[in-house]
Amino acid sequence: MKDFFYAIQDLFVDTLLVPMDALRALELENWFAASTISWIFAIIGLVAMVYWMLQLKKYSDNDEEDKSISAHSYL
Repeated sequence: MKDFFYAIQDLFVDTLLVPMDALRALELENWFAASTISWIFAIIGLVAMVYWMLQLKKYSDNDEEDKSISAHSYL
């Protein structure tokens, strides 16, 4: 069982979080470059959220969804 948790640790520490370690090391060398990269990711996230909200609004304005109280069986 202990090997299972070490495998999860190796997956995250040695593989998935390597870009975060590189960004942390970059911040110690050049703060402006690290901040620029962070702002780029924040802008990408904002654009994706705006796109998603516009898509939801488009489908909501289309009035194809059944919004009656008996539309879902769990209600």
